[in-house]
Amino acid sequence: MKISNKNQRKIVPSVKELVSEIIDFLETEKLFEIVCISLKGKSQEADFMVISSGGSSRQVSAVSEKLLEYLKTNYGILSKVEGLDTANWVLIDSGDILVNIFRPEVREYYQLEKMWMYN
Repeated sequence: MKISNKNQRKIVPSVKELVSEIIDFLETEKLFEIVCISLKGKSQEADFMVISSGGSSRQVSAVSEKLLEYLKTNYGILSKVEGLDTANWVLIDSGDILVNIFRPEVREYYQLEKMWMYN
């Protein structure tokens, strides 16, 4: 798929390739405990969910903002975001991929992996 953005044509990779790029991005930004969950057959909202943890609210916020800019600049993807104001748990909805970035104690409390990793 080609997307036009400011007179520049971008090619959006497949969903699996984009998930891989997002995970690489999060690793580069020093997030940890990164998990990718396939949502096929489990949700009509997205195909994949990426869950990761940052060491502090400041890191969660900064990485979330960088990821939003990365997706917009490189692929023209305008993502929806929730939770950026408190940065305890930021949800980035980029269409087929949901990215959750948590502070560790908030992630432990909600345990999204247990909810979504059933067969």
